[in-house]
Amino acid sequence: MAVYEVDGVAGEEAGEGIPVVLLHGLTATRRYVVMGSRTLERGGHRVVAYDARGHGRSAPADSYGYGELAADLLAVLDDRSIDSAVLAGASMGAHTIVRLALEHPGRVRGAVIVTPAFDPEDPDDLERWDALSDGLRSGGIDGFLAAYGTPATPERLHATIERVIRQRLSEHAHLDAVADALRQVPRSRPFEAWDDLHAIDFPVVVVASRDEPDPGHPYAVGERYAGTIPGARLVSEEPGESPLAWQGGQLSKVIAELARA
Repeated sequence: MAVYEVDGVAGEEAGEGIPVVLLHGLTATRRYVVMGSRTLERGGHRVVAYDARGHGRSAPADSYGYGELAADLLAVLDDRSIDSAVLAGASMGAHTIVRLALEHPGRVRGAVIVTPAFDPEDPDDLERWDALSDGLRSGGIDGFLAAYGTPATPERLHATIERVIRQRLSEHAHLDAVADALRQVPRSRPFEAWDDLHAIDFPVVVVASRDEPDPGHPYAVGERYAGTIPGARLVSEEPGESPLAWQGGQLSKVIAELARA
């Protein structure tokens, strides 16, 4: 595995073959896309992953809007000498892919859009994001969890969700930067209207989670992306199963299938 840094953005690369670039979600790090799975590398893919600005080992920045996040993705592609790649991203990472695809469509071979949550017609609950930011800044991980409150999921998942949140947040070198991102990312727009997605003309798979385990990424929003992007395919776990987006090995198979298309 090779590590690299591009303008303060820290990443790693492994494997050979069709390039696949992984992008994580807000408050996560590069390991939280395929959850540490090495299926893609073993299957003949060149896998590039990185921590978004202010996350993980990457340096803090002044701005965390989707324009800057897409510019970082473009810089990683250029630094790694990748003309076009299969891009796979979750939540914030998914939205970053859409932004890059609309601005630089030639750099995208295909995309796996995992648990998108941005709806241009339904603004985010900015008060909640601000509360999470304030909690993290003033009280660290415990402060974030206090602001997060009781998850809107079945009780059997509560302990797991708290454990995962603690694990994710403990991997950041700059919690204040993550707090800044929590305020800025939800105020940014990766695209302006649903019709913008009609311009996407490469293969796309949308991975949506069922609402019971993952209400923060509504299934209906994933359906809307898949129904709006020409030729996009929607995949999900069966009702009652663990979200496909949380199963690194299974998600890797979805990505590999798209890469072969």
